[in-house]
Parts: sequence; C-alpha cells; structure tokens
Amino acid sequence: MKIINSKQNNHVKEWKKLQTKKERTKTGQYMIEGWHLINEALQNDKHILAAIVTDENDADKFETRADDVFLVSEEIGETISDTKTPQGVFAVMEAEDYHETIPDNLDGQWLLLDGVQDPGNIGTIVRTADAAGINGVVFGKGSVDIYNPKLIRSMQGSHFHIQLFQGELTEWIEKLHESGIKVYGTELNKDALPYNEVQGIDRFAFIVGNEGNGVSDEVLSLTDNNLYIPMPGKAESLNVAVATGIVLFHLVNNSAI
Repeated sequence: MKIINSKQNNHVKEWKKLQTKKERTKTGQYMIEGWHLINEALQNDKHILAAIVTDENDADKFETRADDVFLVSEEIGETISDTKTPQGVFAVMEAEDYHETIPDNLDGQWLLLDGVQDPGNIGTIVRTADAAGINGVVFGKGSVDIYNPKLIRSMQGSHFHIQLFQGELTEWIEKLHESGIKVYGTELNKDALPYNEVQGIDRFAFIVGNEGNGVSDEVLSLTDNNLYIPMPGKAESLNVAVATGIVLFHLVNNSAI
C-alpha cells in the first residue's frame, strides 16, 4: 500500500484528469467510485489498475484484486471525486470496447442511441437493456461518452454486464442488414407502426433518438420500419428512457424464440 497526502502528487493529478473525456481517451482508463460500483467490478472479475481509499481498513479488500492500492487523505478523496459526498473509495479501470469495431456476424437484439445526451437518461436506458437481456448498446454520434462519470454512476454497474460500443450508426445499420437483422426506428408519421403490432421477431435492432429532436432523418432513412407509442392521454411525449423501456420489453417479450 502506498500513502499519498499531497494534492500535488502526480498520481492525484492524473486521477483528477480522468474526469475529462480527453484524458480517458488518451489513457484508455476511467474511474469508478463508491462501494456499489466497485463491488460490481469485483463480482464481474474486472481488472482494477489502482484502488484508492481514504480509510486504511478498506485497503485490505483490494490486496489481491488491484495492481496498486493507495491510501489518501479525505481532502484528496474530495479532489478526485465527481460527487458532492464521496464515499472515500475509488478504482481506476481499463476502458473496454472504447472504440470497438463492429463485430462480425451480428446476431440477436441490439439497441442504438442516436444523439442521446443526458447521462441520467442513458444510464436508465443501459440498465433497461441489461435487464431485458439484449446483446449490446451502441452509442452513436452525438451521444454522451460511455465513460462520462455521471453516466457511469447512472448505469449502476450495468456496463459490466452488457456490451457497449461507440460507432457510426449508418455503418452499424448496414452491418445489421447484412446480417439479416431488422432495424426499427422511432418516429411518428403516417407510415410508422404502433409498437405493439410488432410480433414474433427474435433478431432486431431498435434505435432511439435525441431527447429534443428524435432520431435523425439520415438514420430514419435506413430503417426497415419506424415505431411509435400510442398515447390515449394528453401528454405530448414520453421521456426517452421510459419510451425505450416500453418498446424494448415488448420486442423482447414478443420475440419468436
């Protein structure tokens, strides 16, 4: 165990920089904090590059599970934390699938995000996809960075269970079509289908769009069908995470498996 008491220490400066996308991309690393996320990482046998604790009693929990263990002051813990009330336990992780190429022979069920930006919404969406048991989530252009600290907290460890990718959605749709997978967008127009009319399909991709603008015209032009949620009430729209949950679970539960 290594002890650090100065905020000017190079390790501290490097950890603080991991709050920026530039540094995460440069190093291929990101930070998680709090026992819930760290326990998820440990339970899923994820590689911890460095464990950082403010309580010496917590250091033993990482003795054989991290490359390095650092004991730091509470002041340093507050410096490297992205929360108002840090728990005093952090882990530096290796980023997975940061710019992964599209897998060959795509199969199964996929969720694509077109310009979805709110970390809270995306966290809920990823947890929903995890709960539904789909193959993976693709973050398209304009969507928030996979390892954004607020998103990491919002996903609550689901990113350890499900494949996440960043990529160009037009290329993904092309590959999905080549693999014989039907692609559904979300749009309210005269040709769109009520989501509950889709039955008996076990291989699909479902695209959800930006909170304000929806799915882009470019992406919609490549879909097989576009879906909407009939709303008998007076609300004009649904939160993107809520809408995703409704449609995604319908598609999964009505698949022809």
